[in-house]
Amino acid sequence: MNEPVIQVGILLNQSKIDFSLLNTYTFAGKEFAAGDYSVELSGDKILFNGNEYDEIAFKSDNLHTDSFELKDVIIGVDFHWERKENQRFLGELKFVIENGNISAVNIVSLEDYLVSVISSEMSATSSEELLKAHAVISRSWLLAQIQKNKSIKSDYQTSFKTSTEIVKWYDREDHELFDVCADDHCQRYQGITRQSTEMVNRVINDTRGEVLMYENAICDARFSKCCGGVMETFENVWEPTIHPYLQGNPDCAKDSSAPDLTIEENADKWIRTSPEAFCNTRDAKVLKQVLNDYDQETADFYRWKVEYSQSELSELIKERSGIDFGEIIALEPIERGTSGRIIRLKIIGTERVMIIGKELEIRRSLSKSHLYSSAFVVDTDDENDEGIPQKFTLTGAGWGHGVGLCQIGAAMMANNGYCYKEILNHYFRSSRIKKNY
Repeated sequence: MNEPVIQVGILLNQSKIDFSLLNTYTFAGKEFAAGDYSVELSGDKILFNGNEYDEIAFKSDNLHTDSFELKDVIIGVDFHWERKENQRFLGELKFVIENGNISAVNIVSLEDYLVSVISSEMSATSSEELLKAHAVISRSWLLAQIQKNKSIKSDYQTSFKTSTEIVKWYDREDHELFDVCADDHCQRYQGITRQSTEMVNRVINDTRGEVLMYENAICDARFSKCCGGVMETFENVWEPTIHPYLQGNPDCAKDSSAPDLTIEENADKWIRTSPEAFCNTRDAKVLKQVLNDYDQETADFYRWKVEYSQSELSELIKERSGIDFGEIIALEPIERGTSGRIIRLKIIGTERVMIIGKELEIRRSLSKSHLYSSAFVVDTDDENDEGIPQKFTLTGAGWGHGVGLCQIGAAMMANNGYCYKEILNHYFRSSRIKKNY
């Protein structure tokens, strides 16, 4: 197998996009020199240089050296660190019509893509073994998604709804015109904007073509910032497909165990305390390796608290879910996963009662951006004369979905002397490493 060339959606659903070519590119048989340009929507066409097109593709003589810059790229979409920045990318640039707007797509070699991902998902100065582990899982995840996309059937669904329950999950099959997006919805890819290092380049080269395998398939190798002490099971977060290498295990030495967190009493105690785990750390040196500048704006991630007044919570849920529950009376966990994350939550209001899931839908409904995780317990206070609580305190564990590799836990493992193969074996048990090209 040769190294794949992939398509990455960068700036999505825009009416106008400003960009710069940093080398000479060709389009429609014409050369376009380095300089500033723009495209904008014109009806159902893309307007560029006075002409309208269905699609625009700037071709490069060398994918590994030619580059371009996109202006005002949004990063951290819908998360608390959302912002805009100009970003530079290697490879070719394509503009397509998507959902009635323009999307910018980067055509890039897989290994060049990975150099950026490793420098974007965490600090490029992270430890070598952590970077190696992340290179393997990022490569595996992308190749698994491309293969999955080819096999998805037309009737594939990511949600179901009844009069009393709404269940949704969010995955990369939302993208049809490119292989993967560049934000946290898939995995962070910020081109050559993030300064890479000699170590990152060496790590990508040393692990070139290496993927995680389970039986005869490339592993769908997921990762999140902090599992909170126990990993979550794949099918509790996404489609009901069992992956034996993505199961709920404690994030600590193999001879350790954790209580059954699907039981409410156990989950309550676990979340309210701070059990020992690889990811239970405040080691600033290690955290700086894992967390980029804007990630370091989040100080508490292993255990955290969020407080809402009655009016704040009621308005928030109405705005985020589109459902008017009236005044919120209670938030009741109906089902928890292996990490204690709630995968079905009953929202009880004065006007409506509804169960929502899965974990990301819960996180989206209970925060203006995204709640750190759905592993939380709820305390209420200050009941009014009608017995309706006026204050809600959510005490939670972890940051992200918790499936697969826990980035902060993996960083601590590397810091404690584990090699990348041991780290991968811990988070993806029963998997093996294979060199694919």
